[in-house]
Amino acid sequence: MADDTVSASSNMDMEDRVSHLEQRLQLQEDEIQLLKAALADALRRLGYCEEQSQGTHAGGGHAGRRPLAPAASAPPTKVRQLLQALPSRPLSNGYVQQKRLLSSPSSPKKEVLQSIKRKSMSTERLTLIRREMAAESRSRTTSSSSSSGGKSKSKECTYNAEDGYVRMFLRGRPVTMHIPDQQRESYSLDQKVALPDKKLKLQWVYGYRGRDCRSNLYLLPTGEIVYFNASVVVLYNTEEQQQRHYLGHNDDVKCLSVHPDMVTIATGQMAGNSKDGKLLAPHVRIWDSVSLNTLHVIGMGVFDRAVTCVSFSKSNGGSFLCAVDDANDHILSVWNWQKEKQLAEVKCSNDSVLAAVFHPMDTNLIVTCGKSHINFWTMEGNTLSKRQGLFEKHEKPKYVLCVAFAENGDAITGDSSGNIYIWAKGGHRISQVVSGAHEGGIFSVCVLKDGTMVSGGGKDRKVVLWDHNYRKQAEMEVGESLGPVRALAEGKPGELFIGTTKNAIIRGAFPDTLTPIVQGHTDELWGLDVHPSMEQFVTCSQDKQVHLWDTNTHQPLWSKTIEDQGRSAGFHPSGAVLAVGTMTGRWLVLDTDTRDLVSMHTDGNEIISNVKYSPDGNFLAVASHDNFVYIYAVSENGKKYSRVGKCTGHSSFVTHLDWSKDSQYLVTNSGDYEILFWEGSSGKHMTNTDTMRNLEWATSTCTLSFNTFGIWPDGADGTDINAVCRSHDGSLLASADDFGKVHLFSFPCSQPRAQSHEYGGHSSHVTNVAFLHDDSHLISTGGKDTSILQWVVA
Repeated sequence: MADDTVSASSNMDMEDRVSHLEQRLQLQEDEIQLLKAALADALRRLGYCEEQSQGTHAGGGHAGRRPLAPAASAPPTKVRQLLQALPSRPLSNGYVQQKRLLSSPSSPKKEVLQSIKRKSMSTERLTLIRREMAAESRSRTTSSSSSSGGKSKSKECTYNAEDGYVRMFLRGRPVTMHIPDQQRESYSLDQKVALPDKKLKLQWVYGYRGRDCRSNLYLLPTGEIVYFNASVVVLYNTEEQQQRHYLGHNDDVKCLSVHPDMVTIATGQMAGNSKDGKLLAPHVRIWDSVSLNTLHVIGMGVFDRAVTCVSFSKSNGGSFLCAVDDANDHILSVWNWQKEKQLAEVKCSNDSVLAAVFHPMDTNLIVTCGKSHINFWTMEGNTLSKRQGLFEKHEKPKYVLCVAFAENGDAITGDSSGNIYIWAKGGHRISQVVSGAHEGGIFSVCVLKDGTMVSGGGKDRKVVLWDHNYRKQAEMEVGESLGPVRALAEGKPGELFIGTTKNAIIRGAFPDTLTPIVQGHTDELWGLDVHPSMEQFVTCSQDKQVHLWDTNTHQPLWSKTIEDQGRSAGFHPSGAVLAVGTMTGRWLVLDTDTRDLVSMHTDGNEIISNVKYSPDGNFLAVASHDNFVYIYAVSENGKKYSRVGKCTGHSSFVTHLDWSKDSQYLVTNSGDYEILFWEGSSGKHMTNTDTMRNLEWATSTCTLSFNTFGIWPDGADGTDINAVCRSHDGSLLASADDFGKVHLFSFPCSQPRAQSHEYGGHSSHVTNVAFLHDDSHLISTGGKDTSILQWVVA
């Protein structure tokens, strides 16, 4: 025993030393990368200076006004040689939070480390080394590549009337935006942009949270099924194809219980963060499913991390509510919810607790189950005493996954070994066993009104019907694309609703009817674009699924599995094909009607953040996290592609891009807040601001531009807004932020800190927004919450 502890501690020492050395190595690599980036930046500026001195127009005092002389279309030879000697991909600055840079929480550790090594750079160090170099150029440069104090207070916007530009600051870095000539006379920073006349109303929530939540699907007497996704609780009438939404929560909903009156509903949420950095406390909300009014809020400041289980009592008119939180000890608490008063609490288990339910016949008995346990709790006064379920000679499972009650009061459990155990009423011993009821785990057991029972399997994806004596009567299998069974609810007579771990809900009936009625993504979602002329939109996510959705039926017209994790999507102006960018540098083109693969290419090996066709359909711009934009000529109505240019000049990864209306030019934003302009047909960097400032843009998806910079709140850190989109009629601008909010502004939005209407519903960062072709609806996508919300614009 002693030897074990000694070797364990020496292993710890060794691990500490190794990790310390790794950290030092990482710092040194960071510094080398940083110096290279600073040098590349300096050389690029030097190139521009030489260019300028060679240029015909010597009198331009402002660097940004200089037209580019034909002779100086590339940096002079000496500088070009120096630039070529540098690494092809300068450092991606570490201004962007890790959630943007790492592909997903599940990425292998090695990839994560490499990604951090490559990209995480403290602003302080960046500031120290570049401050002197930047000081001189900051007053002159038209781009925002120079850096000033990383942690300085947010500076005010400035307006230079003489040179016709506005300069804002993000994380202390200047961002310069040139004002179109026709607005220069009348522009003032002090004008207020009015709130838009139109507002948004949530119409549809796509998807269901089955991947990591359970017991969250029920049928109400109104004919609506109730479930949740992101921070919205959905009441979906499947007959009338209508949804209603309870929007009282401000972060992810994690659990749900329906009161015996079948009207009152309790939902519990996890802790969140507001945009001013305050913690939003986890709590339970009790609300009326007819009026959608909140009746009570309980547990503010009591629960830790999240509320993971919630259940109303059954036998005393439902006056008690029990809840389990996500603290290390998983505290089980009992409440008189009408008085909002806690009656008792106890440490439930160090291990995860997956269910907590009141016994239907005994108000003072609560059953909890989870990792390697089932406990029977008796409440006396304000104390809860525990009896552990005894498995005795029976196989003890790794997890007891679900619990339900038979008509006679017996408890029924399904476990990770595929066994169903019956625990006789009032006792804590097994009275009957259905061994091998499923292959693999049993995620849900549901006792039907007639006393028969259905169980839902994980690994085998089967739904099995059992008679009163637990003999198998029938079974059906859910298709692999829809996934393992997570939750079961009784529908109308003979009908079932099945929630799955792939975030789908299926209407089922024995012997073999299975109809999906809700579908959604299952991993982080960024890719979105709307069809140019039809009421359709496409999404792609890190779950490797591409879905083409119909906004009227709210169902996918088709779904396609691709080899890589999806990140971005864009329709060809004809609508005949659509491009999909992935997390690996690969991008593909699919036929919109048949979903067949039309073309596939690879540019670099990093995230393709944007794929966008030019308005005339003759070019495709592919923006990458390797700091480049690749330009392809498109022919045969989107069937044929040949690379014609590469935009080289960003010193951080490309985040957004827009084409000019005439398809001649591109504008891009990057992770270090640069705005650069390019010639569309060749990828040549354009520096003549007098031409660029007056261009009309086909779309406004760049978060940094003169027409959109008003979306930035005071003190924003530059990664707080993920996407922006202008309505097709040019009157509205929608933005997607890191705090679960969709904002609606008037367009243009060229005054600092413009007013907006603000809408919740998403629970994690909102990653994208897009107006339908006729501006009737707005679509928004959630990142980690994987949800798609459809809003009516009215």
